[in-house]
Amino acid sequence: MDLLALGIVVFVLLTLLVSLGVVVLLDRPGGTWGQHLRSRLVMGVPWGTLVSVVFVVAIYLFVQDGWNHWDDPVTLPFRAWSYLYPTGMLLAPFSHADAGHLTGNMIGTLVLAPIAEYAYGHFPQERGSHSFADWASNPWVRALVIFPGVVLLVGLGTSLFALGPVIGFSGVVFAFAGFALVRYPMTTVIAVLGGQRVLSLLYSSLQNPIVTTTAQASPPSPPWWAGIAIQGHALGLFFGIMLGVFVFFRRNERPSALRIWLAVLFFAVAKNLWAIYWFLGNERYRLFRGPGLAMVVVLAILVATALHLRERDFDAFTPRTGALVVLVVVTAVLVGSGVPVNLMTVDDTTAPGDPIEVRGYEVVYAEDVQNQMVSVIDVEAFGQSTNISSSGVIVVNEDRNIWYQAVSKGQLAFSGQRRVKIGGVGWRETVIASRDGWTAVGGGTSYRVFLKPPDGDWRVAYTSGNTTAEPRLDGKNVSIAATEDGYELFVWQNDSELGRAALPITNDSVQNASVTIAGIEFVREEQKNGPDRVYAVVGETKVRVFVKETYRR
Repeated sequence: MDLLALGIVVFVLLTLLVSLGVVVLLDRPGGTWGQHLRSRLVMGVPWGTLVSVVFVVAIYLFVQDGWNHWDDPVTLPFRAWSYLYPTGMLLAPFSHADAGHLTGNMIGTLVLAPIAEYAYGHFPQERGSHSFADWASNPWVRALVIFPGVVLLVGLGTSLFALGPVIGFSGVVFAFAGFALVRYPMTTVIAVLGGQRVLSLLYSSLQNPIVTTTAQASPPSPPWWAGIAIQGHALGLFFGIMLGVFVFFRRNERPSALRIWLAVLFFAVAKNLWAIYWFLGNERYRLFRGPGLAMVVVLAILVATALHLRERDFDAFTPRTGALVVLVVVTAVLVGSGVPVNLMTVDDTTAPGDPIEVRGYEVVYAEDVQNQMVSVIDVEAFGQSTNISSSGVIVVNEDRNIWYQAVSKGQLAFSGQRRVKIGGVGWRETVIASRDGWTAVGGGTSYRVFLKPPDGDWRVAYTSGNTTAEPRLDGKNVSIAATEDGYELFVWQNDSELGRAALPITNDSVQNASVTIAGIEFVREEQKNGPDRVYAVVGETKVRVFVKETYRR
């Protein structure tokens, strides 16, 4: 960090401290802040939140090897793959995909968890209860054991009943929000819409106070909503809401229905819980935007209604008991939907071709192969299916029940090279995938994919089919085909091959090389400021037919 950037960081911190100091001085005569905090939190500190943050960060640093690779942790073995792989199930809710993922969830925790902890309180709130009357009423036990213990259980719940190989603490963050919403709805919404953004901006400003960037192309990637674990987030939110309904019903603490309705609706929309989608395979997705919005509106009114339960509502079926029953049923459906998925097992015929093997992992490149995570229940409904195909670098580990498309075909075609991390507790390795290819003018691309094991040489993992250029010369078609040894040019006419030869090679001493096939001369020209090109020459006619594929690494 240069001197200017350091000065800006100091200025930002001073501005923040001075502004907080002014606010404290303005409110200090009443002393309300300290009184309110100390009335519900031991010494006015959210100890449970701090314990939870320290635990999650420790998992990232010391289990995922984030200490040595802050921006590049081991992630694959710490996803919730299957009940048959307990390590992933137990660690997934407290592990993270990268530093940005960790930072985002910890900021959400620091904003929302203190509200939930304040609502719960370190000092018992029930009528007739006293602090230190028993272990459950001991404020330190409630702060350092019960609250973090519930966080741990909710985290495990979001892992055990989530759809797919989830990773991250976000389900618990949503549980914090759900619990806080039912007691302090508007405070929670303000924290979500403002507090999280302020802390995120502060973190970014301290990390990179000045940013210089240029416009650049991005690699193919799923739409933003396809990267959201909607079911996991909804599961955490419902866990929090149900816990809140139970706790605050006993305490007879209920905000107004309007506040609850607005807060749940605003939160659900702001956090994209409406973004229900389906994966169609091979980088295709379908978003159900309209039905998703209708569902969050219904959720808001259900929560507002259920929170106004009275004891007399249990004597007869009323709209309030009906709303509670619906919330319980929806929570049960969310839980139950994850069970068959997590009973998946990897098929015995998982890795096609000749995979690279590293300590139980198999890494291979394949295209249009069926996803081999075999569910107990095969879903074919509403035009959607769990029988989907994938193309790209695939990682398989039967012992851990892992079948994962680590790099898509489109991503590798864009960047030309990608690294695939594999590992476990206490170790990590990297397999490199690389691609080269030639694009036919007016046609497709013929390409090869290579894989390099951690301690080995490059090997050809995949060769595509041939591709034909649009131009025809003397009534003949020209094509290029990838082989394990390189590329071949061939000429054909009326479905009959007239000849074939290896693509000529250029080097430092030879900038132009040529080969003649069936009366057509193919000239490969090395370009100073661009990719190599191949021209087809017949007499005085010279036509560009192939261009070497380029990448944005």
